Amino acid sequence: MPNLLHRPFGTHGKVHEITPASAGWRFVGFSLYRLRAGEKAAEVTNDNEVILVIVEGKVAITADGRDWGVLGERMNVFEKTAPHSLYLPNGSDWQATAQTDCVIAVCSAPGKGGHEARLIDPKAIKLTERGEGTNKRFINNIAMENEDYCDSLLVTEVFTPAGHWSSYPSHRHDEDDFPRITYLEETYYHRLNPADGFGVQRVYTDDLQLNETMAVHDGDVVCVPRGHHPCGAPYGFEMYYLNVMAGPLRKWRFVAAPNVEHLLR
Repeated sequence: MPNLLHRPFGTHGKVHEITPASAGWRFVGFSLYRLRAGEKAAEVTNDNEVILVIVEGKVAITADGRDWGVLGERMNVFEKTAPHSLYLPNGSDWQATAQTDCVIAVCSAPGKGGHEARLIDPKAIKLTERGEGTNKRFINNIAMENEDYCDSLLVTEVFTPAGHWSSYPSHRHDEDDFPRITYLEETYYHRLNPADGFGVQRVYTDDLQLNETMAVHDGDVVCVPRGHHPCGAPYGFEMYYLNVMAGPLRKWRFVAAPNVEHLLR
């Protein structure tokens, strides 16, 4: 089993690069760029579709033969406003030039070439509440299954208040048995506020053959190949994460852990 916890391997430029080969799975890829004003990043999507999420800052982007102008208004992820994002089909190229210091997430999964490049309008994304009590968190759905412009990708942001749990009650989506459950690989890109804090994420199966508990710090990525995957934010530290999911069917169906199933709302 490859390592599930990935620390950034630098402080600027490309600081994460998770591929299906490095993760030991088939679908999800995730990269992250931290650019200083004036710096550039460029890639080709090849056989993947890609969603570029402007996590923070302002970026001028050309992609798929078009000039998309300057994207991004959120300067700090914990503003909780919706991000600017750009969908690109497989066989596209893109280039980003940082207008300010910025963070760009590159979310990828196999594409079929059946969709056109498009801006994912942040005005169409509404911050929604999920859960109750200390399980309450807030969601920006960037590209979930109700949107039909993706072949494989499911992408969402979650803001977890200090002292709260998230991705809880514990649940899994690791079997291809729709409509009961779907097989979806998943990455979590974590941020903490204040940034010197930490959070906790556990990844475990019902039989505990996989049973990992990790302290996550600002900028870490956790891979979830299977099993349940709750996370928690200690009192005093707010948690953000960007989720990328993909599998053979673009549907999100999960099964809760038996001991917490009664907590589902």
